[in-house]
Amino acid sequence: MPALSFEGGALTQPLTVVATPDEPILDLVRRCDDLPLSWRCGRGTCGTCAVRVRHPQQPQPLLMSRKERNVLVRHRYLPQSALQRDTFIDSPALWRLACYLTANQPLVISLDPPSSEDVS
Repeated sequence: MPALSFEGGALTQPLTVVATPDEPILDLVRRCDDLPLSWRCGRGTCGTCAVRVRHPQQPQPLLMSRKERNVLVRHRYLPQSALQRDTFIDSPALWRLACYLTANQPLVISLDPPSSEDVS
């Protein structure tokens, strides 16, 4: 079962939670009251659950859904030029929406909010 570590944001120290395989990250957040991850819609349209993720397989190509990509562009986590592609390099610098992520491997999820340098 994958271990997910959450860090940053309102957490004073990292918090590790064991997830069931392929468990949606937002389901994990719903069942763990100690995780201060903001979210509203749970469907990938509001952009509130933007996080950064680290895992051992990075960097690697990532096929991002058009919906997630469009929301990240709309909220300026990705530049407008990102609308022209579907494949990105999965790296710790790439913003993702937690509602699109599942626990299929150990992850470190940063809950730090974006800074002015993070948005395009």
